[in-house]
Amino acid sequence: MRYRTLGNSGLRVAEVILGAMTFGEQGGVGAPIEECRRILDVYAEAGGNAIDTAINYRNGLSEEILGQLLAGRREQFVLASKYTTTRDKDDPNAGGNARKNLRASLETSLRRLGTDYLDVYWVHVWDAATPIEETMRALDDAVRAGKVLYVGISDAPAWIVSKANTLAEWHGWSPFIGLQVPYSLLMRDIERELLPMATALGLGVTAWSPLAGGVLSGKYTRADSASGDSRLDPSTLDAKSHAAARAVQAVADEVGATPSQVAIAWTRHRSEAIIPILGARNVEQIIDNLGAIDVKLTPGQMVDLEKATEFSLGFPHDFINDIAPWVFGAGYLGPRAE
Repeated sequence: MRYRTLGNSGLRVAEVILGAMTFGEQGGVGAPIEECRRILDVYAEAGGNAIDTAINYRNGLSEEILGQLLAGRREQFVLASKYTTTRDKDDPNAGGNARKNLRASLETSLRRLGTDYLDVYWVHVWDAATPIEETMRALDDAVRAGKVLYVGISDAPAWIVSKANTLAEWHGWSPFIGLQVPYSLLMRDIERELLPMATALGLGVTAWSPLAGGVLSGKYTRADSASGDSRLDPSTLDAKSHAAARAVQAVADEVGATPSQVAIAWTRHRSEAIIPILGARNVEQIIDNLGAIDVKLTPGQMVDLEKATEFSLGFPHDFINDIAPWVFGAGYLGPRAE
């Protein structure tokens, strides 16, 4: 396992992060605590040191399980949680990014996790009803109180992240060091605005759902994928998903890896800023996913994978690129290399 600093910080995290959204059986299919222990141990033995959870994962059970599993070894890990989602649907102030919910959510997460601080505290979702100035100042207060070391933001538009970090720079507040977003061969939207912004601002990018909800894991290209399990029924996928799954399987066959490993490796190859979040319901899945670290993809294989999704940057990017010869005339040097 190799390590990198997360964004413009000195915080060193593993090149893949362990996602704990599956920790606990509350609210759907997940992993019981003993399986969670084995998953965490396998990840740690491989050199992994970063764990991602949230106040709402498994209705709070994810944080509670992590609190038990990290007892006596909490300092070995970079521990991150998130807030925004409601803690009480009957309380209008129990959700969102306002100072009141931030304070109560943070105290709840610290208590469940059995720690007095978080290494990274993420705003889970942009809350348009709360001024970003209020959120940034409240986060900075949590940092100054020693309850949070660094802050990040998840699932927000590029303009609000840019505004937030500009405000932080002006006021001397703690800026966002990371951006958490969905990213996979089937979900490339961040390439339009969010990924270029993160690169420009020096944000680390933690990518959730690199397997596109399991579509790219190989389960739809296996010989037994037509079983009675509706989750493995290829007829539930659209043409684009089928094409992507086939492309991933083809490259996996070429390099001698599993489809999951190829799909995760693709996200890592797209940008040095990207750190995939690995979610697993059993030890076999985490062992397989960790194998992505050693998968190397050629430029040709990257092109083959990306052709399958027919992704377009859209306006204004395509328009600007198309008119570049007209704008620059003799000074036009051709498309800029990725």
